[in-house]
Amino acid sequence: MIAILAIGIFSCFHKVNSILPKSVPPAETKDEFILPILPGAYHTLEYVPKLKGKKVGLVCNHTSLIDQTHLLDSLLSLGVNVVRIFVPEHGFRGEASAGSSIKDGVDARTGLPVISLYGKTKKPSADHLRNIEVLVFDLQDVGVRFYTYISTLHYVMEAASENSIPLIVLDRPNPNGHYIDGPILQDSFKSFVGLHPIPVVYGLTIGELSQMIAGEKWISLRPDFSLSVVKCKNYKHQSIYHLPVKPSPNLPDMRSVWLYPGLCFFEGTQISLGRGTDSPFQIYGHPRMMKWDTAFTPKDRPGAMNPPHKDQKCLGFSCKNFNLDSLRNSKRIPIMPILKAYDLMPDSFFLKGNFFNLLAGTNEFKKQIQARKTEREIRQSWQAGLEKFKKLRAGYLLYPE
Repeated sequence: MIAILAIGIFSCFHKVNSILPKSVPPAETKDEFILPILPGAYHTLEYVPKLKGKKVGLVCNHTSLIDQTHLLDSLLSLGVNVVRIFVPEHGFRGEASAGSSIKDGVDARTGLPVISLYGKTKKPSADHLRNIEVLVFDLQDVGVRFYTYISTLHYVMEAASENSIPLIVLDRPNPNGHYIDGPILQDSFKSFVGLHPIPVVYGLTIGELSQMIAGEKWISLRPDFSLSVVKCKNYKHQSIYHLPVKPSPNLPDMRSVWLYPGLCFFEGTQISLGRGTDSPFQIYGHPRMMKWDTAFTPKDRPGAMNPPHKDQKCLGFSCKNFNLDSLRNSKRIPIMPILKAYDLMPDSFFLKGNFFNLLAGTNEFKKQIQARKTEREIRQSWQAGLEKFKKLRAGYLLYPE
């Protein structure tokens, strides 16, 4: 049955390939046979016919794969006329450092123009979209509000609507899609690291979120705007989905992906979270930390140029001994590391400016840390907002819990 499914996906086209992912083989359990999770991009039968004979714009990066083949190469091999590529933070190949401006360019392999949506331009212009008849969006999100791929989605949706271009979102599983946690973003703290009134971890795939953005009218959309989502197969929100490729340079494995929702708050502080080491988002420290169980020295490396405290020995703590099953099953943002670090060096802990509050989506979290509120008190303050969001979220779910 699995082989028939894999072959059938391409059977109506002149090339037939098996796309059953080598990285996610079917697994035997005692009670059932589990089919592999297949992202939306795999189901070409559902969307390639809508692209044939049209000029296509593709929002993609290194995560846009069908098994081990890039979506761009797959579409070109199927005779789809891709005319322009749009790329988010970290660039087309996913190698640029966080926050580094991405420049426009040309894909060396295909000669197609590559338009950056992370630099001076966050939103495709009318000129960028000229002659494009349909847009395809395929990025592997990690389900955390300040991970900027969903902000790119926001602006692509807006631009597509303004220019009367249909948008097809090829959905992918959310590795943090099994829980909802954190403060809800307040309007006064909107930025590119948070555009929507959702919690830090919001428990939606990028396809589900696109439906919520449209349904809640968080952007102005024309009445005739066409948005469609090609769903994943065999996915549930409680599914354990191990990413087959790292979504960005500093999320090298699932430990980093699951720690990211909490440790990313260190970006708004003086504390290093391990950029420029082998363990980003798994360790944290500072040259003046008074207690520690680990030491590390951040260095320049691809995807982490000029990391905080570059070439300085940092003393701090490791999260590499956290049990992975317990980490995932806790269904809570790990905030104890930041509370612990503040207790050890409260002076000049936060960076100047407002970046910590932009990450949190509120100024309350920072105030709570400074007031030395307990983890329990902080989490309790989130509950009313989370309960309201969960009710809203239920109306946009495409997959069972």
